[in-house]
Amino acid sequence: MFGITGWTDTIRLSGLLYSGTLTTVKIFFLTLIFSLPLGLIVALGSSSKRKWISGPIKLYILIMRGTPLLLQIIFIYFAPFYMLPEGMKINLDRFIAAVIAFSLNYAAYFAEIFRGGIESISHGQYEAASVLGFTRTQTFLRIILPQVIKRILPPVSNEVITLLKDTALVQIIGISELLRVAQNEASRIFSIMPIFVAGLFYLLMNWVVTKVFHKAEKKLSYYK
Repeated sequence: MFGITGWTDTIRLSGLLYSGTLTTVKIFFLTLIFSLPLGLIVALGSSSKRKWISGPIKLYILIMRGTPLLLQIIFIYFAPFYMLPEGMKINLDRFIAAVIAFSLNYAAYFAEIFRGGIESISHGQYEAASVLGFTRTQTFLRIILPQVIKRILPPVSNEVITLLKDTALVQIIGISELLRVAQNEASRIFSIMPIFVAGLFYLLMNWVVTKVFHKAEKKLSYYK
């Protein structure tokens, strides 16, 4: 039950898992590309003193963090077709739906991390920058943001690792990512080896992510 017999099966399994891994990696990177900047925007919006800005954004954060990601994936994929009136129905591509769902979900989590990092900076630094002639934008980009990034790297790294594992959820709408491919192959050959190997793939990818964040933390260690 555990093993795979023959080089043919081994090569075939490697090819299938490689294909599934590419899909997983694409979803992972596209989610980071969209969710990190969106999370920063959401964090700034939620901290706004204007209620008409902060109110809807806080509601968005509550919904994204308070409902299962699996449910959000299903909703974003099916809602444009079943909830829009005739003539406006949209058949959203599975992959695009998955990236949208992941980006919106993780942006909410990153927003709270960003907000906590921004609020941890002493207000005196804003005042000192103002005295030196910095604009609010210059103060944020040159003085505040680098310190925020340093402080939020550990919680962000935890979310990124979780994101990599959560990509397995996209199989609910029929996307053949790493785990789905492994499960299909395990059923075909009556062996748990494909799932075991898929687990090693996830472990390897998360090890790389961990190393990247450790190096980033060391590079920013001059911010004390």
